[in-house]
Amino acid sequence: MLTPNMNYANLKDSYLFYNIAQKTAAYLEKNPDKRLYRMGIGDVSLPLCDAVIKALHEAVEDQASAKTFHGYMPECGAPFLREAIANYYREKGVCLKNDEVFVSSGASDELGDILDLFDKSSDALVIEPAYPAYVDANVIAGRNIIHLASGEENGFLPLPDQNTNADIIYLCSPNNPTGAVFNREQLQQWVDYANRVQAVILFDAAYEAFIEQPDLPHSIFELEGARTCAIEICSLSKTAGFTGTRLGYTVIPKQLVRKGMCLHDMWVRNRTTKTNGVSYIIQKGAAAIFTPEGQQQIKKNIQVYKENAACLMKTLDSLGIWYCGGKNAPYIWLKCPNGMSSWEFFDYLLQEVQVVGTPGEGFGKCGEGFFRFSTFGSPEDTQEAARRLADLLKK
Repeated sequence: MLTPNMNYANLKDSYLFYNIAQKTAAYLEKNPDKRLYRMGIGDVSLPLCDAVIKALHEAVEDQASAKTFHGYMPECGAPFLREAIANYYREKGVCLKNDEVFVSSGASDELGDILDLFDKSSDALVIEPAYPAYVDANVIAGRNIIHLASGEENGFLPLPDQNTNADIIYLCSPNNPTGAVFNREQLQQWVDYANRVQAVILFDAAYEAFIEQPDLPHSIFELEGARTCAIEICSLSKTAGFTGTRLGYTVIPKQLVRKGMCLHDMWVRNRTTKTNGVSYIIQKGAAAIFTPEGQQQIKKNIQVYKENAACLMKTLDSLGIWYCGGKNAPYIWLKCPNGMSSWEFFDYLLQEVQVVGTPGEGFGKCGEGFFRFSTFGSPEDTQEAARRLADLLKK
C-alpha cells in the first residue's frame, strides 16, 4: 500500500485568513448596509504600469507570427531578463553574473522549491513572527525547525544566537509581517554567523523596493562574505503589481559551495529537471520593469503605498501606539492597545469601525498582542480607515 508523506499530518491548521474571511462574512450578513475597509490583505490595488502593459501586448503580438513566435523558454530564464535583473543589481553596486540570476514564477513558489537543495536532516532557523510558508514548507519536508523569538525589545530584529547551530536561516528584510528592516551592521552579523557555522541564508527580499533610507541594504549581497553563504529570493508582486501576473527571481552565487557541492549548479540541474520555465509573454512584461521608463512608473505606484503608510503612521503617532515598519516597508506592525489580544483587537475594529487588519497571532506565538496593517489599499480607503481608527481609539 502506498505511504503518503506523513509530514502533512504535522502541519498546524492555518486558521488565520479562513477565520478572517468567516468573521467578515458573518458581519456583512448581519450588517448588509456596512462597508468594510480592508487593510489586512497583502494584495496590491494599483494596476500594472504602462510600460509593462505595452510590453505584454507586444509579446502577445510576437506569438501571432511565425517569425517572432516563442515556444519553450530556457528553464532558468530568458537571457534578456536575466541580464536586465543583473544590471539592476549592478546599479546598486552588486556585481552579479547574468547566469547567477534564475527567473521563477514567484517568490512563494521558489521559497518552497529551493528546499530541494538541502537534506531533510538540515535544521531550519525561522525568526518569529514569520511568514507562515517558511515553517510549513519545512514541516512538509520533515525538517527540524528552530524558532528564534523576536519582540518589541529588539524591534523584531534579533541577532544570531552564537550557541545555536542552524543549517538553513530564513531572513526577510523588509520583514513580513513586522515591516522591520535590518541595518548593515545587523545583517553583517548574520552573514558572519552563517559563514562561521557553514549555514545558508535564504534571504527574502520581496519588499526591497520600499526601502527609502540610503543606509539600509536592499540586497544581502551588499554585505561582505554573503556570496559564500546566501541565496536571495525576490518578487515583482509588490514591486510592480505582479501578484496576478506572477514572476520572481532568485540569485545564487557560484561561490556558494557546501561539502564540495556547488549550489548554483545544483539549482541549474533542479530547474532543468522540474520546470519548463516562465512564459515568454510574462518575461517580456517583466523586462519592461527594469527599463528607465518602467522604473519611473513603478516608483510612482510605490509612492502611493508609501503615502498610505505615512497616513497610518501619523494616526498611530497621534494615538501614542507603538509600531514598527511603514517607513521602509509596506506593512505596519502595531501593539494592540489596552492589553488586547490580537483577535480581540480584530473584533473590536470590525464591529466598531469596520476596519479589517491581520491579527499578529497568525504569524506565530511572538505575534500575540500585535496587529498588522497593509498599506496596499486605495488612498481613499486608507484615509477613511485612519480617520475611523483615530476617532475610536481616542475614546
